[in-house]
Amino acid sequence: MSNPDTSDSQLTAESAAETSEAFGEMLSQYEKSHTRKTEDGGKQLVGTVIVVSGDSVFLDIGFKSEGVLPLSVLRAAGETVKPGDKLSVSVKGRDSEGYYQLTRAKVERPNDWLTLEKAFADKATIVGTVTGVIKGGLSVDVGVRAFMPASRSGARDAAEMEKMVEQEILCRIIKLDVADEDVVVDRRAVLDQEERSVKERRYSEMKEGDTVSGTVRSLTDYGAFVDLGGVDALLHVSDIAWSRVNKAADVLSVGQQLEVKVLKIANDSGKRRISVGLKQLQPHPWDAVAGKYNVGERVRGAVTRVAEFGAFVELEPGIEGLIHVSEMSWGKKLRSASTLVKPGEMVDTVILGVNAGERRISLGLKQALGDPWADAAQRFAAGTVIEGPVVSITKFGAFVQLTEGVEGMIHISDMSAEKRINHPQEVVKVGQLIKAQVLAVDTEKRQLRLGIKQLVPSGLDEYIAEHKEGDVVSGRLIDISNGQARVELGEGIEAHCRMNAAPPTTEKASQAETALSSRADLSSLGSMLQARWKGATPALGSKPEAARAGQIRKFKITKLDPSAKKVELELAQ
Repeated sequence: MSNPDTSDSQLTAESAAETSEAFGEMLSQYEKSHTRKTEDGGKQLVGTVIVVSGDSVFLDIGFKSEGVLPLSVLRAAGETVKPGDKLSVSVKGRDSEGYYQLTRAKVERPNDWLTLEKAFADKATIVGTVTGVIKGGLSVDVGVRAFMPASRSGARDAAEMEKMVEQEILCRIIKLDVADEDVVVDRRAVLDQEERSVKERRYSEMKEGDTVSGTVRSLTDYGAFVDLGGVDALLHVSDIAWSRVNKAADVLSVGQQLEVKVLKIANDSGKRRISVGLKQLQPHPWDAVAGKYNVGERVRGAVTRVAEFGAFVELEPGIEGLIHVSEMSWGKKLRSASTLVKPGEMVDTVILGVNAGERRISLGLKQALGDPWADAAQRFAAGTVIEGPVVSITKFGAFVQLTEGVEGMIHISDMSAEKRINHPQEVVKVGQLIKAQVLAVDTEKRQLRLGIKQLVPSGLDEYIAEHKEGDVVSGRLIDISNGQARVELGEGIEAHCRMNAAPPTTEKASQAETALSSRADLSSLGSMLQARWKGATPALGSKPEAARAGQIRKFKITKLDPSAKKVELELAQ
């Protein structure tokens, strides 16, 4: 009869052995399902889509953990998937979170030298496991120990190479020496080929006019580069919005998802370029312009850019008008618009023209300020004395600015009453502040005539100042015509006289009067000159004589006009 204690010990040992054996078998099965299946990379698996996230697709591949496939791979192939769909995939490694990294390509994992030689000859893609970082590169297990130069790893720096340790990668054998057991592999070539394949597929699938989804990859001052699922496209700053955008960073950010329109696909010397637009998917602002802006309306906007020929003003996002340099100032002759307006400045303008077909609006800046010639006739009536700077000089005269937009011309003949002027520069200089008298105004021709000499006191001015209407003065008739006579009242002083019909005389009386008058003329004129034309002419007889040129007579002043420098007379009885 056996010892109970002994039997219990044997049962306990047997039970422990069975438990250990069962655990070992389970571990072996787990390793086979989770490790060996990964090593059988040449076998494609059929996975079931579980979840589709923003950038990845998670699949059930029959392993303990799910597999992950980049969504960009499917987008590049033009495929869309949803939960429940089946996909053929291969396992190429595991990521740091324990998920299996999947690929749509069929890859192999060599297990002997013969397989390595065939993969080398066929330039086939194989699976390898990075085992460590060594001098100059990485150590990779491809069935045998292989070396991968750092330059062929596809890693950007040492830190990224460290992250590759214990990761499965796709690579290609670029050197194989069986005798020396020397194997060199290249991962970058596989990555480049995948990238080229994706690009070629995307280029072949994409056409101008398509609306595609993309992600902003980087920003520059002139635009943004958008990843369209394996290929980059340029979104130029001018195609971001209908309104003016100075920098892409003002309205976009890296990582932003966009819907864009393919504008152009170009093949420039073998290098393909894609241009896309964002604003092209929005209605054009000009489509709603009809009847919105009318000639003569006053509008306000911001100056967006300035050129020599004018300035562009944004009236609303996408709608700009041009102020031509000629429509900026009534007076100034501008060489460049930048001397008057700056970008960002708010200005009031008047619409001069609208051409919806050509998408052009002409604006006027000076019109918003009002036409200075509108009331020039009232502000600068003839006889008004003005003061202003000389703005320009020509050989026939000088131009004086009366106010902004209004200039008057002083003709060379109206500059001096004392001497003959050969050139206006003898009297005035540019920038000189002078006084002048307005002689005439023509608002239709926008012309205003000025004079300087009219402000200088003359003998006539003194004569007018010393006399009054009704005074009786002496003068010499210069000529008589059509009932009007010119009368000399002194040196350089002339007046106009309205003549009455002379009384009839006999021939003898006329001859006697003529002789007497001739003697009287000489004595009377001498007396007048001595008395500065203030004395009275001696009587020539009780009977009035007929008026004639050269005769000295008494006249009555009927009108004195200082502004017009005019004296009017009539014969005294």
